Amino acid sequence: MPALRYAIAFLLILVAPTSLDAKQGTEEAAIRAIVSEQEAAWNAGNADGYARRISPDVSFTNLFGMVMYGKAAFAERHRVILNTFYKGTVKRHTVRTIRFVTPNVAIVDIDNELRGVTAMPDGIAVPMGGILRTQLMEVFVRRKDGWWVEAYHNVDVKPTASS
Repeated sequence: MPALRYAIAFLLILVAPTSLDAKQGTEEAAIRAIVSEQEAAWNAGNADGYARRISPDVSFTNLFGMVMYGKAAFAERHRVILNTFYKGTVKRHTVRTIRFVTPNVAIVDIDNELRGVTAMPDGIAVPMGGILRTQLMEVFVRRKDGWWVEAYHNVDVKPTASS
């Protein structure tokens, strides 16, 4: 009987990491799908679609340093920019890393590229070649009904001497 217990324990040790990796892979795929949906919504000029998985109490900092709270403010800000200086731009999100802080919290670092920028708010230069690059960090929290963005922090990538 002790041999059977040791055999079962050994099998559990072998199988457990695989099941955890599979679960994490499933969760990572769900997060990647949301990031892809955001990209598609932006490219369609759809602010409400872009804000679809934004939590009601999101903390949002944009690349201009504006800090806002709440999904309504997030959606409205994106409605404004998608209808003015970012109208017709094409976004490409490339997930750099997904780090699960807990099974229900993930920090997602995204290389963000925006093409076709021809105008910017007063006092801000249009980026060279009309291409704006930023680093976007989204903090996702899993709830009963899926993953939600609780924090959204976007900063521009500063040009280097060699760029």
